[in-house]
Amino acid sequence: MTERMFEEKQHASLYQQYRFAPPDELKELILQYLDKKKGKPHQLAVDLGCGTGQTSRPLTPYFQQVVGIDVSESQVEEARAVQGFPNLTYRVGTAEELPFPDASVDLLTAASAAHWFDAERFVKEAQRVLKPHGCLALFGYNDSMKIHHESCGDQLNIIYEELKQELQPYTSTKVTGASTKLKDLFEVIPFPDKERIETIPIKEQLSVKNILGFFQTFSMYQAYLRANPKAATALLEKTASRILEEIKATSTDAKVDFMWEYYCVLACKPE
Repeated sequence: MTERMFEEKQHASLYQQYRFAPPDELKELILQYLDKKKGKPHQLAVDLGCGTGQTSRPLTPYFQQVVGIDVSESQVEEARAVQGFPNLTYRVGTAEELPFPDASVDLLTAASAAHWFDAERFVKEAQRVLKPHGCLALFGYNDSMKIHHESCGDQLNIIYEELKQELQPYTSTKVTGASTKLKDLFEVIPFPDKERIETIPIKEQLSVKNILGFFQTFSMYQAYLRANPKAATALLEKTASRILEEIKATSTDAKVDFMWEYYCVLACKPE
């Protein structure tokens, strides 16, 4: 079954604040794939493991209806609080049991979520609900993130690697699905027409505050926080202090270059 790792209201609030929306490069890749394989009109997109809606909202201009589904009521509650998208609705549910008729969905997406799914059950359900030539787009980013600021990039990346090492004991085995860029799930997909893009490089300027907030959304950080709140908070404070000292800044509003890589699995259901 789908893992339940993002239930707490505070975690959902962090997601809304600090999780990334998909970059334009990735969004265009997915829409172009759907246009090529199925063609317009695009009626229904379903965003699985939608969290607080960062991936659901950008789909709304391109589909008559978008539905975001997440197993966490807290995440869905945060998503619904963002107004202004009349063709977007949210539901609490799992990727393995979808509330849609057979052959009714144009696009199924999952952003940084598919590694939590029961692969075989999810793929079977995807086969059922997708229209002929409907498409799957499963994507996320791995943990090979880099931080750079002027001449101190190497030391900043050492700080990040040491943070990861501290969190390693609290990392779910399911996260390995993300670190392998969904290789196992890709192999389970029965559609002949499928591809796996391993590297889509992204670079942005982000504030130290945003980066630290993003770290707090990690499932392994939240697991550490539940197990040892004092130590987890101290780790984050220490990381912030070390970054600010390294870039010679006094405020977490200071910006640095943040680089990471997306991966994407695309597949098209046959006729």
